[in-house]
Amino acid sequence: MIKELIDLLSLWALPGIILIILTVAIFRKVSVYEAFIEGAKDGAKVSFNIIPYLMAIIVAVSMLRASGAIDSIASIFNGILNKIHIPADILPLAIVRSLSGSAALGVFSDIVSNNNIDSYTTKLAAIMMGSSETTFYVLTVYFGAVGIKKYRYALLTGLCADFAGIVMAVIITSIFFI
Repeated sequence: MIKELIDLLSLWALPGIILIILTVAIFRKVSVYEAFIEGAKDGAKVSFNIIPYLMAIIVAVSMLRASGAIDSIASIFNGILNKIHIPADILPLAIVRSLSGSAALGVFSDIVSNNNIDSYTTKLAAIMMGSSETTFYVLTVYFGAVGIKKYRYALLTGLCADFAGIVMAVIITSIFFI
């Protein structure tokens, strides 16, 4: 019963939101097409403003991965990580996840291909991917696009949330899969 209700709600959520937006626009006498075109123009401007920040983060992550710095850090902490049920393969994902989603997806793909799909390492990596954010990417790209220069507290909050997500991923995976 509840599953069918959730399935029905998820099926109609997006069309319902679009219908509500169009209904409100009609009652407020907003020209929907012209508003959409203006929003698309603004979106294109933001996209062009994001490109330099995006390139900087992609180059930084690529340099870290290609130089082997991330793998070196993982090998240094291998002993400590094993004691707290964190495979050394996970550390590169934990480091890169805050930097770039596409780099994290590449590291995650490597973890999946090097381990069994049902392995503890793969399950931990999957949970970690879902419970952390690309903090530096968000700060450089989105904050840079709108001109926010002071983001110290946002950085601290984002890194704390990433750390909490990683710790909780380890705890949850340990509880359910060890």
